[in-house]
This record gives sequence, structure tokens and C-alpha cells, in this order.
Amino acid sequence: MTLPTITPSQVRIALLLSEEIALLDVRHEAAFAIGHPLFAANMAANRIALEAELRLPRKDVPVVVYDAGEGLVSEAADRLKVLGYSNVRALDGGLQGWKNAGFELFQDVNSYAKAFGELVEQRRHTPSLAAEEVARLIARKANIRILDVRRFDEYTTMNIPGSISVPGGELVLRAGEAAPDPDTTIIVNCAGRTRSIIGTQSLINAGVANKVLALRNGTIGWVLAKQNLEHGADRRGGVGLFEGATTNAREVAYRAGVRHVGPEEAMALQAQTHRTLYSFDVRSAEDYAAGHIAGFRHYPGGQLVQEIDMAAPVRGARILLTDDKSVRADMTASWLAQMGWEVYVLDGGYDHQLEVGPPMVLPKPDPAHRYRRPYEGTDVDTGAMQAYLDWEYGLVEQLRRDATHGFFVI
Repeated sequence: MTLPTITPSQVRIALLLSEEIALLDVRHEAAFAIGHPLFAANMAANRIALEAELRLPRKDVPVVVYDAGEGLVSEAADRLKVLGYSNVRALDGGLQGWKNAGFELFQDVNSYAKAFGELVEQRRHTPSLAAEEVARLIARKANIRILDVRRFDEYTTMNIPGSISVPGGELVLRAGEAAPDPDTTIIVNCAGRTRSIIGTQSLINAGVANKVLALRNGTIGWVLAKQNLEHGADRRGGVGLFEGATTNAREVAYRAGVRHVGPEEAMALQAQTHRTLYSFDVRSAEDYAAGHIAGFRHYPGGQLVQEIDMAAPVRGARILLTDDKSVRADMTASWLAQMGWEVYVLDGGYDHQLEVGPPMVLPKPDPAHRYRRPYEGTDVDTGAMQAYLDWEYGLVEQLRRDATHGFFVI
């Protein structure tokens, strides 16, 4: 049976009209990272049985599959059909067809979140300091606190000396404990640029009294400046809200167009089976394991913003977030809304029976097929690091050429 096709122009129209569509690159991640459409999501053909039902919760959602001529499309379509997906088409001409239509290709992974981060910095002039300046502050024991917003496992692998781990979605919740003195300058770092930009701007948007700056170019910039990293650190920031944090986070979400719903309204959203709804619990893994609302998948807020293409491949879908302390959901939702998502935050729901247990974790792909990020590990070539930064600096102009993103910045 011949697989129906859809043209690149028709896919582009669906994206521009905010219609639900999952544009799936069915190659391995390493090939996907070489070049793909902005809103494409990677789901390798041999992982569809593992991932599809989690990442594509509605079986009649429009799914478009493509490769670069490797012959994976038929295999991918067959696997989706076996799982019950009823609206699967092939991209006419595959990746080459997209290029022939004159449309942009983006490199790397999590590309549109990274492009959005660059747009935020350009529009808001998010303040930052070069590695050499931060090193001088450390050397003279200045009143600073360095907050590392990556995942804890990334932090333990390598970190800026003296920094503490406060994953990005936890920043507004924990900044009051990490830097209780409003005269302390907070420096936010990640491995490259995106999470530090979003983290810094989150604290600024939420009205923290402290001066907040990003470490420009993160640990990549630190290494390129020939500064030393720590390894094996285990310092974690505790919970502590700064004054006005909860109210301010709610206001930030409101300004971004986020809608708040109660349990009854959330059930009404879930009942609308003609729309895809992603439900995410954006708290820490420890909080989730101790008790979570049934039906919500764990995805820490900072990572959700960075990895939204992985978490929610259906562009145009709805997203519902939950957090018993509200600030993490509000801040996460504010960013997703600015990235063009229809986002809701659930108020309440924690006074009912909760499920207990750790987050579900998908098996990792074969390392041979995985894209090696230029900002991970301790043995990355400095030339690759610089090339990665140069690519990020060019993303805003590439967004302009692509013209499908629909992002805004409050």
C-alpha cells in the first residue's frame, strides 16, 4: 500500500496556522543534528515502538515522516500503523524536498528552543559576564553566588568552581535560599547559552531584588577562556522563595497569556479527544516520586523548555502543567507560551489521592547513533566548542529567514 504524501508547502502552512502536526525525522539523532526543519522532532524508526505512544498521545494526530533517502520512511510508517496511528503521511521528496522548496534547515538538537533563547537575549538584552570577569570575581571573593541550571548529572560531571546546582525550573523557588542577601550578585550558568539566558531572564522577570547575570557562553566559554572546572561536586540549592516570588511568577505567566484551570476544567481539557494534550509535572524528580497527580509525566521545568521538541513533538498541541508550589509551573508555562504553545497551569489537585513512585525513564538510544553535544563531557575539542557558539549566534537571523516560529518575548 502506497503511503500518502504531503508537500513541504502544506506542512509549512499547517505550522503557520498553528494546526496540530508532528513532523518526524526518522533518522538516528546524529543524522538529524546535521540538518532538519525548525519544528521537526527526532524519532528514529527503530525507536518508534518505544517512544511513539508516550510522545504522540493522540492516535489520529497528523503525522508526517521523512528521511534523507535512507529508506526509513516505509519502516517508520508501518511501525506507526501497527500502533494504531491512522493519519500518517510521507513528506514529499523527504529532506531534499524541503531544501528544494527553499526552506531553512537547522542544525543540532533542541534547535528551536536554542533559537528562542537567542531571541530572548536579543530582545531583552539579558545581562551577562565573560568567563574572565567571573573568574576575577571568584578570585577576589566578591559577594556572588553562581547557580548552575543544568541537570544535576551534568553539574557533577563538571562545574564552575564554587557553584551550586539549582536546575533551571527551580530557580525562582530556590533563589531566596541560595542568595538571601539582596546585595549578592547571582550568576547563572549552563553548558552553553540557552539555559543560562532563560534562567537569568526568569529571575529578572520574576522580580528578584538581586543583580542577576548570565555567565556568557557557560562552561564552553569557561574552557575557551582557559579556566579550570571542578569535577564531582554535589552542592544543591535548598528551597527558599524570595519576597514576592509566588505572586510575581503568576503575573509573569499572566503576561505571557498562560491560563489557569482547576481540576474540573483540567478534566474538560482531557476529555477533548480531538486535541492533543500533554500533561507534565515540572517539579524535581524527588518531589514527583514522593507523590504526583495521576496522568502527569515528569519533566523538570528547565529541561522542558530546553527539550520541548523531544517532550512534545506535536506542534500546535496543548500543554497542561502542574506544580504543588505553583512557581515552577508558572515560570515554565510563561516560556512555553512565548514559544507559541497553548499552555495551561493546573491549580490544586494535590489534596486528592496521589500516586507514588519514580518518573518513567525511556531506555537510552545506542551511543553510536547519538549526537555528541559540543557542550557535554570533558574531552570536547575547543574548535567544536567555538563552532557551536558561532552557530548559536546566527540563530536569530536564521529564524528571520525561516519565518514560521511565531515566538514573542514579554
